[in-house]
Amino acid sequence: MDASVLQGRRVIVGVGGGIAAYKACELVRELQRAGAQVRVAMTEAAKQFVTPLTFQALSGHPVLTDYFDPNQEGNFGHLDLARWAELFVVAPATADLIARIRAGMAGDAVTTSLLAFKGPVVLAPAMNVAMWQNALTQQNVAALVADPRFTFAGPDAGLLACGDVGAGRLTEVKEIVAEAAARIGQGPLTGKKVLLTAGPTREFLDPVRFISNPSTGKMGLALAEAARKLGAKVTVVLGPVGAVDRTGLEVVDVVSAEDMAREVLSRVEAVDWFIASAAVSDWRPETRAPQKVKKGESPEVLKLVRTPDVLAEASKKVAGAPRRPLLVGFAAETERVLEHAREKLERKNLDAIVANDVTVPGAGFGTDTNRVTVLSRTGVRKDLEGTKLQVAQGILELLLSLPPAVPGSGR
Repeated sequence: MDASVLQGRRVIVGVGGGIAAYKACELVRELQRAGAQVRVAMTEAAKQFVTPLTFQALSGHPVLTDYFDPNQEGNFGHLDLARWAELFVVAPATADLIARIRAGMAGDAVTTSLLAFKGPVVLAPAMNVAMWQNALTQQNVAALVADPRFTFAGPDAGLLACGDVGAGRLTEVKEIVAEAAARIGQGPLTGKKVLLTAGPTREFLDPVRFISNPSTGKMGLALAEAARKLGAKVTVVLGPVGAVDRTGLEVVDVVSAEDMAREVLSRVEAVDWFIASAAVSDWRPETRAPQKVKKGESPEVLKLVRTPDVLAEASKKVAGAPRRPLLVGFAAETERVLEHAREKLERKNLDAIVANDVTVPGAGFGTDTNRVTVLSRTGVRKDLEGTKLQVAQGILELLLSLPPAVPGSGR
């Protein structure tokens, strides 16, 4: 989302009491650079880390800190602030502050103003990794995510102030500003539904062995995050990849190719875009043993059968439909990459395909970077390289430039 949509918009920055409170100073400045009008509210704990005078100097306006102060509350300052604003950004959102927001409490300048505020809210968490991962914190986060008014920016993972390593670090200020812009502006995918597949599938031989691949789902999840930031409502049908950040996404967990096909086919007719980035197993064992097969009992020949082609079946289902979604595939290849990608583009009747050579360093499974070529049915070609989020943003930029499908044409 272009931060210029913040020009002239009215934003409250609510500062919580954590060591990351000093970064809220930079946040105020960056929001102002984007053109926003900024006012600040602080909790009592926040004042232990940064003085209200600092935020007053940065914002150019008095800071709301105490709703028992007659100079601040003589005219119901927290209500006036809530009525004035179009967006509320809480940074840092500590574990305590998130819990109190979820509970609807109003015990300080931030929570009181927030409870009176009716618009969109961006929460930027910052806390120790153990506090972030605590089940109670995650329950509070899930409850707030379920409310469409609230979105989360971060937290990031890395070295924390206490010396621990893990999730809990305040996300970069530019990312908070981007999330603010996405919430207050009308992104190009606002009102659109995007369905994605991500990760691997597993095809079990017996209860302990399976056929799979090294996919981690990072590329698909980067696409999901980029689409969400452009305003889309995103559903991810996700293979087994372990713990991931599900903030702002509807995630449907699956295991096998048949599971993934079932979930996709039940949804694909109701979406605007379908992006199939999952690495789906092409074969499964013909039979699955109910118990672990012992070494001495293992067959000399393992008979395999084809799994459903999720993208091909989805393409057939929506072909000729009055409301055909944009269809995008992925081609992870090891040779003749563009030749195979173009063949898949035509055979599956796609609008675009993303091709990459998984043998190239920094472009294969499990990396944080990627190097891809995007081909469209209309002849557009775009080469992209960078972090997977940067590549995802480039892919979506190209897809937004494609002409819409002709209703009933199958394309």
